[in-house]
Amino acid sequence: MRTMSRKSSSRSSQQRYHPDVSLNLNVRGLGQSATLAINQRSAELRRQGRHIYKLGLGQSPFPVPDVVVEALRKHAPEKDYLPPSGLMELRQAVADYHSRQQGIEVRGEDALIGPGSKELMFILQLVYYGDLVIPSPSWVSYAPQARIIGRRIHWLPTELGDDWGVQPEVIEKLFREDPERPRLVILNYPGNPSGGSYPIERLKALADLARKYRVILLSDEIYGELNHRGQHVSIARFYPEGTIISAGLSKWCGAGGWRLGTFTFPPSLSWLREAMAAVASETYTSTSTPIQYAAVRAFKGGDEIDLFLAKSRRILGALGRSFAQQLRQAEVRVPEPRGGFYLFPDFGALREQLAGRGIATSKELAERLLEETGVAALPGSDFGRPQEELTLRLAYVDFDGAAALKALPDDRPARETEFLQTYCANTCAAAQAIVDWLNT
Repeated sequence: MRTMSRKSSSRSSQQRYHPDVSLNLNVRGLGQSATLAINQRSAELRRQGRHIYKLGLGQSPFPVPDVVVEALRKHAPEKDYLPPSGLMELRQAVADYHSRQQGIEVRGEDALIGPGSKELMFILQLVYYGDLVIPSPSWVSYAPQARIIGRRIHWLPTELGDDWGVQPEVIEKLFREDPERPRLVILNYPGNPSGGSYPIERLKALADLARKYRVILLSDEIYGELNHRGQHVSIARFYPEGTIISAGLSKWCGAGGWRLGTFTFPPSLSWLREAMAAVASETYTSTSTPIQYAAVRAFKGGDEIDLFLAKSRRILGALGRSFAQQLRQAEVRVPEPRGGFYLFPDFGALREQLAGRGIATSKELAERLLEETGVAALPGSDFGRPQEELTLRLAYVDFDGAAALKALPDDRPARETEFLQTYCANTCAAAQAIVDWLNT
């Protein structure tokens, strides 16, 4: 019997366990999420003594409302496993919330609770065999999740003049090419990375197309409560039979680190919800028990939460408008934000000037901005835009949200400019730093 030499055995072992050989092809070359990576880098630069404006990670600047924190404190001793689909009391509270806010019929059994909406989105793509269809730009994790699972990705082109939103004719052009193909379409509004939203007439047109081609819509409404006018409208009103609503506590409730997300399904998609719950039972088991009990209080709302939200919207709306206005004065094109806490400006009008400084891509623009001004932002290419397009995502959240909420009057307008300069000083300074850098 022929034996393998020690040298050949060692070489074979190295080949077998070398990272490039052993990694799943769908994961090979995949880096850390861009938003988390820029947050870690910003924190490290601050530890080194650099003054950094943290506009990279989209984390709510506001604290969790006191009534929700108190509910978590009360239920901290809860230690039993809960069902994979979630605490029934919470599922009913989520259903009541969507019924109350959007006037759509939702039952408690239609809701699914998970450890963050990001995890639920991943499981949805895992169990539903269909192409992923997303606008360009889109949130940084939609496409990588599809890539990990091995799904085809179709990017829908958008224009700055449309607030980076999808036009119905763009979607129909794709659907007509293969009308029977299963597809999952994700619409996120108010949007990350743009802060844009959709007018009602366009939502109706998009809903009509979704119905015509029998696609599944995932309406990512995690920023819905942060519509700056408090007038968010779900597309589920117009396509209830095929829309899944994604929501959670991370953005409007300031509880990103609590990791609680919700999906709400129409009864016609109960088979999909059940399949996701089965995967949940074999992976994360269930979502944190004390946090689910606390979330019941959050979704029930009330006067305290209504006031918290009203103040949050006023601050974010004023700050977003002010930031956008400053950028426009430096010849940067940027739509007016409609909700959330993001801007997605285009520096293309300054291409010649930036080229003279050796900047030709969005990654180079973001890198030089960080090095020379301390403003941490993300390049548009991380959100599905072309490398050569000079776009950035700016999250205007680098301020003390608790202090700002406390200082804002309940029942009368604040002096907007004075208020922002006092209580959102770092974010205002970041806007000025970008303008000064461009004018240098």
